[in-house]
Order: sequence, then structure tokens, then C-alpha cells
Amino acid sequence: MKFVAFSGSLRAKSLNTAVARTAAELCLPPVSMTVYEGLGSLPFFNQDVESECPPPEVMEFRALLESADAVLISSPEYAHGTSGVLKNGLEWIVGGGELVDTPVAVVTASPSMTGGDRAQAWVKETLEVMGAKILPESLPIPLASVKVADGRVTHEETLEALKDVLAAMARAAKEQGAED
Repeated sequence: MKFVAFSGSLRAKSLNTAVARTAAELCLPPVSMTVYEGLGSLPFFNQDVESECPPPEVMEFRALLESADAVLISSPEYAHGTSGVLKNGLEWIVGGGELVDTPVAVVTASPSMTGGDRAQAWVKETLEVMGAKILPESLPIPLASVKVADGRVTHEETLEALKDVLAAMARAAKEQGAED
């Protein structure tokens, strides 16, 4: 099974990128996870450009998602929503349908007590409009700055919860494969 993860943060020491990288490290065969780190290289969404000839970076992103059996999105929370870079990335795939019926887990890691719950709700609403199969096992991670060290999740309970998310993704991908 091929999973894809990406973070909605461009920060070098991003809590959400740490979550995506840790999730990839937790995957065991037959599951592998690619962490896509190219959101920052996508141009601003422009429907005219999308209609005429999407840029190569967009086509690579779309192809990666199209090939995924499941996707994990790790989103920061900014001003009660997600980041502009994540919103831009999602806009580039609305028209292509790459996430239609794809199992998607949403994780939000935040230094706040709420764990980015508003961003998680926003991302889930957007994914619903896109036709993704949103997993109920999605995970808010509150006080994430004390649960991450050296670019990886280190907090045992959070690691176990992340493993549960990955197991749910694998179950959903298997079920989806049976439906296709």
C-alpha cells in the first residue's frame, strides 16, 4: 500500500512536518509512506492556468496523490483556519479529483490546548467538498511543542495515537480496494 503525507507548514522546525515524517517512519510493510515536501513550490492557484496547462509541479503533486491508497494531511492552525500554503495546494487538486473516494486522515499539531481543532474542522470541510473519504480517526495533537523533539514525535501516547491513525488508513485503503 502506498500512502502519501504532507504538511501544511513551510517552517523548518514545523510540528506538522515532524508529524508527517514520524508517520512515515512508523509505517511497516506492506505500507510505505512518501512525505511530499513540495507545497511551497506550487504556484498560486489560478484557474486560467489550470484550464490551459497546469505547471509541472502541480502535475507531479496530482500524480503522487492519484497513486496513493490513502493520504495523511498534517495541518497547522493559523487564525482559526489552516495555512495559506495548504489551502493553495488543495485548490490545485479540486478540479483534478485526485482525492475523490481516497481515504484521508487529518492531523493537526498545535502548541495550543485545542490541538488545532478549528484548522482540522476547516480542512475536513474542504476535503468533504472534494469528495475525499475523511477518516474519523483523524487526530488533533494539543501541546505539540512538548511532544516533538529533533523533528520527530517523541511522546509515547501521541505515537500510539498516530499508529492508530495509520492502522485506520490501512483498513480504509483495503476496504476501498475491495470496492474498486
